[in-house]
Amino acid sequence: MRVSNGVRAGLAAAWLVAAAAGCSTTVDGVAICPGCGIGTEPDFPTTRPTTPESPTPSPAPPGAETLEPSATGYVYIETRSGKTRCQLSADVVGCESEFTDSPVIGGEQATGVEVSSDGSHRWVVGNLGAMPTTTIDYSTYSAVGWTIEADSSGTRFTNAATGHGMFVSTESVDFF
Repeated sequence: MRVSNGVRAGLAAAWLVAAAAGCSTTVDGVAICPGCGIGTEPDFPTTRPTTPESPTPSPAPPGAETLEPSATGYVYIETRSGKTRCQLSADVVGCESEFTDSPVIGGEQATGVEVSSDGSHRWVVGNLGAMPTTTIDYSTYSAVGWTIEADSSGTRFTNAATGHGMFVSTESVDFF
């Protein structure tokens, strides 16, 4: 069915008038709060949220090089092979690589994996983008509460406070 431009304009004007009328309704009177008295606000208990204390990270393992975080609290690394890049914060380690056996998520092969300090983990599709990485050698490092142990077979990330983490290589990822 074809509607003329005149009918369209009329309908648009009617909708506009109806919408404007609904926005300008006022009600005369005084707000009443039974039990509150006149001019007072109701009394509701207000508790301050408690800030959970984060576990104090254990000191770096002997001989570990400390990688300092950026101003935003992240450490960005790239493995010696150049096949894996990761970003670390106090709570999460996320890595991307061309994994040979990653799961399919939403019809796409996962390209990233992350683990939290509490041991929760997940595979993701996406990439970390352009980030200023530090290339790590086959050695032990400490960064934002995580111990990083890199060798030719892969890289192990262990949270110093909880012991949770993951081992990452292009062939496999193991969570612990």
